[in-house]
Amino acid sequence: MNIEIKDLRFTYPTGLEAVSGISLTLEAGEQVAIVGQNGAGKTTLVRHFNGLLQPTSGSVKIGDWDTKKTSVAKLASRVGYVFQNPDEQLFSRDVLTEVTFGPRNLGYSKEKTDGLVERALALTELSDKTETNPYDLSPTWRKMVALASIIAMDTPIVIFDEPTTGQDAVNVARIANVIAELQKEGKTVITITHDIDFCAENFERVVALSKGQVLLDGPAREILGQEEILAQTYVEPPQLTRLGKRLRLKETVRNQEEFLNAIARRA
Repeated sequence: MNIEIKDLRFTYPTGLEAVSGISLTLEAGEQVAIVGQNGAGKTTLVRHFNGLLQPTSGSVKIGDWDTKKTSVAKLASRVGYVFQNPDEQLFSRDVLTEVTFGPRNLGYSKEKTDGLVERALALTELSDKTETNPYDLSPTWRKMVALASIIAMDTPIVIFDEPTTGQDAVNVARIANVIAELQKEGKTVITITHDIDFCAENFERVVALSKGQVLLDGPAREILGQEEILAQTYVEPPQLTRLGKRLRLKETVRNQEEFLNAIARRA
């Protein structure tokens, strides 16, 4: 299902307007990275998708549901949100209970819930940790528990807030694998990230925000090549993209495979 954002504005009680007239359509099944400096409005924007924030003006629709007319509990059946800090999300005594809570709370049958939980645990490599208290796990594994708890809800839209922050290379690879699997299933995956290399390798569309407005929006290859414009929101293109520019490669490259292919074609 699509996400339709029309002239969205949001002002905090302090008087700060964090989102200033954003209009976007995010198509069903898209993989979208939202980038920009701290304070650009990224988190404020996506927290409108599951009703955690309500527009000061304008509208957000999740499919045919207007978020201003739909409860957070109801929106949870369409939008899953993985917080940046898993400690803000986890509350159960063991991993299995944590991952089971979401689908059970959505009213799924026991058979469906068990299947979704088993799949989520396998995808996040937590099947051998079901009896462990999440807070006895390392921060990297707590992140995976948070991911599993949202994946198990089987929502058509999944949002990752800074998924790679504080994660080692092995866990970043696990998270990338989760995103790839969700993509195969036709889920809409949205991430807020400062990790531009992770963005380039895993997302096909990039939306760059600056001062609460859309600075750039389009295919990742096109957006990440616009170094001077991205600099306005303090975002640097991936290292290989910048290197490719310095080497005067004809196309914008985003990852190692594209870089090597471009070098081979030029040779």
